[in-house]
Amino acid sequence: MQHIVSAKNTGRKLLAVLIDPDFGQDEARLERTVQNACMAKADLLFVGGSLLTSAAFNRCVELVKQWSDRPVVLFPGSPAQLSKHADAVLLLSLISGRNPELLIGHHVTAAPTLKAMGIETIPTGYMLVDGGKPTTVSYVSQTLPIPRDKPGIAACTALAGEMLGLRTIYMDTGSGAEFTVSPEMIAAVRNSVDLPIIIGGGIRDAKTARALCTAGADVLVIGTAFEEDPERIFEMREAVA
Repeated sequence: MQHIVSAKNTGRKLLAVLIDPDFGQDEARLERTVQNACMAKADLLFVGGSLLTSAAFNRCVELVKQWSDRPVVLFPGSPAQLSKHADAVLLLSLISGRNPELLIGHHVTAAPTLKAMGIETIPTGYMLVDGGKPTTVSYVSQTLPIPRDKPGIAACTALAGEMLGLRTIYMDTGSGAEFTVSPEMIAAVRNSVDLPIIIGGGIRDAKTARALCTAGADVLVIGTAFEEDPERIFEMREAVA
């Protein structure tokens, strides 16, 4: 968490690559992905997602940590997506929805395991935003995303999260989304809270990355675009440096 806070305080923007844990079923592919992310100077490596079709999550995280000198942060879609090999975990509370399991239920289940592991937990206000089409995360979570044209709702939701003691806000339109979180919504949240803001979903080019950072994003999470073309992150890194 200190890595993210320090960057925010100095105005430095961070890039995180989101790694699908199912890559662990193909270790050669996983190694290439990690190597490409490191060569592209990604600041953070997130591991996780809303679906897990492999039982090898722990092994995946272990390999990512072995092959990288970057902080490895868990982005868990369920209590099953935990590993002692990570540096930290985003303890996600889905504050944009009203599903009690994703507000506190899963946290109760995971808490003893996290304490035993001893890894850093980062209480995170997770906010789903409409990205133009239904996504896996909205389906699995059984929640409606915040409408794309309602920045005021996002700002109030983030503010409530800050008042509850959450330490960062993660706004996401979901993997493969048509649109990113709008700069207007990011700016509204930035004006509402003093927490680090993480943005994910639909980020595919340097121009978009620059606009989101200018609006107030502190960390950009690249997933699908990086899988499709690892070279893109070089351009994004240069755009937000």
